[in-house]
Amino acid sequence: MVPSGWEVKTLEQANITVTDGDRGKEYPKSSEFFDSGYCLFLSAKNVTKNGFSFLDTQFISEEKHRKLRKGVVKKGDIVLTTRGSVGQFAYYDQTVNFENIRINSGMVTLGCLNSELESDFFYALSKSSLIARQIDSAAFGSAQPQLTVKIIKSLKLPVPPIPEQQKIAKILTTWDKAISTTEHLIDNSTQQKKALMQQLLTGKKRLLDGEGKRFDKKWERIELGKLLDYKQPTPYLVQSTDYSDEYPTPVLTAGKTFILGYTDEEFGIFSEDLPTIIFDDFTTASKFVDFPFKAKSSAMKMLVAKDGVSIKYIFEVMQALSYAIGGHQRHWISIFANIVIGLPCREEQQKITTVSNNADKETQLLEQQLADLQQEKKALMQVLLTGKKRVVIDS
Repeated sequence: MVPSGWEVKTLEQANITVTDGDRGKEYPKSSEFFDSGYCLFLSAKNVTKNGFSFLDTQFISEEKHRKLRKGVVKKGDIVLTTRGSVGQFAYYDQTVNFENIRINSGMVTLGCLNSELESDFFYALSKSSLIARQIDSAAFGSAQPQLTVKIIKSLKLPVPPIPEQQKIAKILTTWDKAISTTEHLIDNSTQQKKALMQQLLTGKKRLLDGEGKRFDKKWERIELGKLLDYKQPTPYLVQSTDYSDEYPTPVLTAGKTFILGYTDEEFGIFSEDLPTIIFDDFTTASKFVDFPFKAKSSAMKMLVAKDGVSIKYIFEVMQALSYAIGGHQRHWISIFANIVIGLPCREEQQKITTVSNNADKETQLLEQQLADLQQEKKALMQVLLTGKKRVVIDS
């Protein structure tokens, strides 16, 4: 059911132009891609769940660009991935600075020119569950899921009157700007902390002691292995991965995911030597943990500070280390335990840790604001894009 004045139409009925990439004989060979050039040639890694990503790009020459028959992306077009990681959308709006863009054969462009949908509104729809559910059910192929042009044209979506589309898009864009601003603030806060800690952890910048005088004691040079003991994870490994948010004990990894889930297992909970550093022996990723937990990976070590050592200080030092990971060796015993670091007196360690904690709190506050904004936008999308809540059209 859609509200009065709205219609449900397929992309084809709404006159959305669906165009796939060129698959002909002129399709670029690997030797015809360059690090820079006339035309950006999109690959799957450039279209993510968050829109375009230009961290890793490839280009083709003007000559190759003109030989290809189709696949040009125009301003206002939306790009959709159709092979592999299907269902990722990105919007070629005014924030994208590339002048010439083409898609590869695993994507399509969705053009809104002369259609019944405004580009901004259609892009908001594309990020909603209304489209995602249809794509998930329509994609075929287990090894490499795919979408065809025919399937894409048959996707159904609600079509409000143009003025209502424009107002909805304007409201959601306001949240997008707030989210983007907060993300930039988080990046700035992270970089500022990184720069400050680089100065503090090398002694280039010294803090004031309890009497208001700058620390001037010489730092000790000592191996990490003489500052930290390690515990093997075996007694703390989770047995069942039947996780639930209602369970009390988090199951941790040292990687980006950090909390894999929550378990109700009451045995083998690491709690007696907190805080600790969890360290992945293969990837060298690490996390500072100050709450009881269980472990998932047998490659994870729990590092515990010896007497007179601030473990948070050591953790900050480890984050600043630059080490190229190689092979499948166990990195703590073979490499990291032997790395020599600068160690100030306990009081200076604590002062540096306080500065680090204050910077972390600022970033955490921004991250919570970001999560709140994202949740608010999600709730708005659910009611605005379905017409459950109608907007007031400006006269």
